[in-house]
Amino acid sequence: MKNQSSDALVFFGATGDLAYKKIFPSLQAMVKRGRLNIPVIGVAKAGWTLEQLRARAQESLEKHGGLDPEAWKKLSSLLQYVDGDYNDDTTYQALRRELGSATRPAHYLAIPPLLFGLVVEKLSSLECAPQEARVVIEKPFGTDLSSAKKLNAILLQSFDESRIFRIDHYLGKAVVHNMLFFRFTNIIPEALWNRDHIESIQITMAENFGVQGRGSFYDKTGTVRDVMENHLFQLLTNILMERPQALDSESIRDEKVKVLKAIPTLVEKNILRGQFKGYLEEPGVMGGSSTETFAALQLEVNTPRWQGVPIYLRAGKNLPVECTEIFFRLKPTPLMYSAYQVGQNYIRIRISPQVTIAMGMNAIHPDNETESRLVELITTHDPDSIEMTPYERVLTDALAGDPTLFAREDYVEEAWRIVDPVIKAKTPLYQYDIHSWGPQDTDAHILPEGGWHNPQ
Repeated sequence: MKNQSSDALVFFGATGDLAYKKIFPSLQAMVKRGRLNIPVIGVAKAGWTLEQLRARAQESLEKHGGLDPEAWKKLSSLLQYVDGDYNDDTTYQALRRELGSATRPAHYLAIPPLLFGLVVEKLSSLECAPQEARVVIEKPFGTDLSSAKKLNAILLQSFDESRIFRIDHYLGKAVVHNMLFFRFTNIIPEALWNRDHIESIQITMAENFGVQGRGSFYDKTGTVRDVMENHLFQLLTNILMERPQALDSESIRDEKVKVLKAIPTLVEKNILRGQFKGYLEEPGVMGGSSTETFAALQLEVNTPRWQGVPIYLRAGKNLPVECTEIFFRLKPTPLMYSAYQVGQNYIRIRISPQVTIAMGMNAIHPDNETESRLVELITTHDPDSIEMTPYERVLTDALAGDPTLFAREDYVEEAWRIVDPVIKAKTPLYQYDIHSWGPQDTDAHILPEGGWHNPQ
């Protein structure tokens, strides 16, 4: 059955960096919550033994979140290991033996995207993917529309769409996960959530660091592929989608796809790309690289609710702060107090590092009753240890067979359709200073009315 829990987790890439920093801590957390009690079979080509994998996992927990003795003891007992080349049939024959009587394994591919197709075809041809097996795919899912379609075709030869889980761990963040609840259970945001009240929308994803030694990966990817086509589009569809007919996963995902289908394909005038000064000296970056480390996009959504509301996305590395924030600038109110210079109301939703929901409103200045100032009504909290981390949430849902937080085939292809032409167009690349808000040319090309909101 589609919604039965998996009875084994096969973890390709078990010796990799993602496993070390994110996956092993998430698996321990799942054990602590009583949500992981199945074999965890690591697969990698490292020349390791099971004891070496366990040592690596223990070191991972000690450095990333802390080792819980009881949970680690349980997780250690669940770990198994298959060492071998992903192109070698004997690797999958050994995996088949480790799976034993499992009939609903979840194959999690935390490996380079170029290997996705190979591994999926091997799993299918060597009887490691029974009828109720699942495959969990890490991003990036393709590098453009054509490659995404080809990968989807390969996956669908071996797995039904209902058994394909395309991870965007950003959807595992609690505030993103709860966005629909915030919108559809509170009358204040929903009453304002339309073209009659909202003038423009900005989403900024700022990182205050560079490529951090990942120059070889990043140089083949760039900002649009790395975070905009996936993370920021997911935020966008969550905040713009219509109320779903029901709370089942397909009804929710249907509405997200409708948002993407209403976005026209980007043209060159609606994108600006930047590269921070010094990027070309980063290890692994090719000489003369034209890969962007900053991008700003302007979109529109042609639905009755949002038509005419410009939407701006901005993301980059080596910006002044590390923060992801959504900013809704509201339309001006009819002016009664002509003597006052009043500002426009806004709603600000900060996704990270802390969670904040704020409304900017006008009030008389306390020190001068002839002046007005914008003040915020604000609620905020820092994520605490009881909240699930993004990877814990998405892995828990994948093993349970809940696809709500995962991208469907049509979603992936629509997202690539929007950005594909401008990725291939090789638009101009502007340099910017480290810890600035991107190229000085940004405002001349893409500028919201009232200016960009720079998170503090």
